[in-house]
Amino acid sequence: MGAPSVPADSLVPRPAEISTGAYDGLVLTPSTRIDADHAARGAELWLRTELGAATGLPLPRGDGQTAQIRLSVDRGAGLGSEGYRLIVDGEGALVVGHDPAGVFYGAQTLRQLLPPAAYRRAPLEPDGRWTLPSVRITDRPRFGWRGCMLDVGRHFMPKHDVLRFVDLLALHKLNVLHLHLTEDQGWRLEIKRYPRLTEVGAWRTESQVGAGSPAAFDGRPHGGFYTQDDIREIVAYAAARHITVVPEIDVPGHSQAAIAAYPELGEGEPVGVARHWGIIDNVLNVTDTTLEFYRNVFDEVLDLFPSTYICVGGDECPKEQWRRSQTAQRRIREEGLADEEELQSWFVRHFDGYLAERGRRLLGWDEILEGGLAPGATVMSWRGTEGGVAAARAGHDVVMCPTDTSYLDYRQSGDDGEPVPVGTVLTTEDVYAAEPVPAELSEQEARRVLGAQVNVWTEHMDTPRAVDYMVFPRLAAFAEAVWSPGRREYGGFLPRLEEHLRRLDALGVEYRPLSGPLPWQSRPGVAGRPR
Repeated sequence: MGAPSVPADSLVPRPAEISTGAYDGLVLTPSTRIDADHAARGAELWLRTELGAATGLPLPRGDGQTAQIRLSVDRGAGLGSEGYRLIVDGEGALVVGHDPAGVFYGAQTLRQLLPPAAYRRAPLEPDGRWTLPSVRITDRPRFGWRGCMLDVGRHFMPKHDVLRFVDLLALHKLNVLHLHLTEDQGWRLEIKRYPRLTEVGAWRTESQVGAGSPAAFDGRPHGGFYTQDDIREIVAYAAARHITVVPEIDVPGHSQAAIAAYPELGEGEPVGVARHWGIIDNVLNVTDTTLEFYRNVFDEVLDLFPSTYICVGGDECPKEQWRRSQTAQRRIREEGLADEEELQSWFVRHFDGYLAERGRRLLGWDEILEGGLAPGATVMSWRGTEGGVAAARAGHDVVMCPTDTSYLDYRQSGDDGEPVPVGTVLTTEDVYAAEPVPAELSEQEARRVLGAQVNVWTEHMDTPRAVDYMVFPRLAAFAEAVWSPGRREYGGFLPRLEEHLRRLDALGVEYRPLSGPLPWQSRPGVAGRPR
């Protein structure tokens, strides 16, 4: 490219240590080679593919002697898990990682050192000049869990868009994609033993538009699901980018789509797949048959997802049907439970034991604290930080994602042009400033905080374009909060973010401009639910 190289201080997230070298940098040419040891071959393939597409350069493999870009794993380099060192000097560019993930993150940083056109799929100038500036960077993440929850239950996201989303997470050095696969409004995962889960449960007759009262509907059928081969592809694609896909099968609430497909799972009359948003009264019954049904479902889930963590939801489970249910009341008596809250805890503990027997760990929203926490459970603290504090003090691991700092469906300003405004205002600066570790935890208790995630609930995001608008640039701010150590100042982040937006432009991400929504990004006449 004719444009100058990007300054080293424009990186997002900010590296732990960075200094500018005294050399002219490395010019990439048709003779530039990339070499890697065996453990770093995945990052080598990724880097060659991405840079080759953008620059038009062949970037062939080196022979260990002539390569100008070298990638390697060295666990003795003192870098720590997922850490890396990147050196660009007169001899070339060297990326050393503690592990393959560290090498991959170093390669991501190397790409950021080039102009934004390095993120395009074809070269803009056939004979352009590409220069890596001379730098020395040593870096590692602050947290081991740097995640994003994507809700494909409310609005289905086609597979190719999920793969694109994975690439965007990887660009920001995030390493967990929490995939919310089942909801009242749709079941998105093929289960071969129970085909009606997708034949019936993956489709609804129409969708609520906005959050007005009375509810308005669009009159358009909506649906979709991932085949098991689709999931294998998504999981493998993410793993190649060092992202773990954590599946969520929500029980015992948020289950109306499953009940629509198999009415015997429910407590009331047969129902259809839900078409409106909000907390819905229909819940699973607590019979042995239902427990067996979901064990069979999870058997297939575990075959598809190698993740240690399996999310069972456990949130927003109304208890009214159980209060009226003879079956539920009998179960309470037989198990010696105090009430319906303990009944939900009993239900969740059943699957905690099931997962533990198979070497996995149960993950659930903080409602699983109510009625007693399952022994092996990890808690996602979303209703503020209180659940995370309680779980950590009880000796349980925690992922922090409180609504007021982590819910990317919340409106981004008080402007009238914000599309379908819900919740409180959550700006990019708010996300950036949020501290994942609650201040009231002791040093020992704080070690229970695995990290944090942001949550993308899609009731009001009915297209990938809408997801882009709500997620970016707030995801970039979150990425720095969970990756970078030390004090954060938004004033120092903002110039780097503005440069980073040029990368998102090159990728075609339709983010919300910092100045506010563009006219076509608003939704005139669609009511929200601001607070």
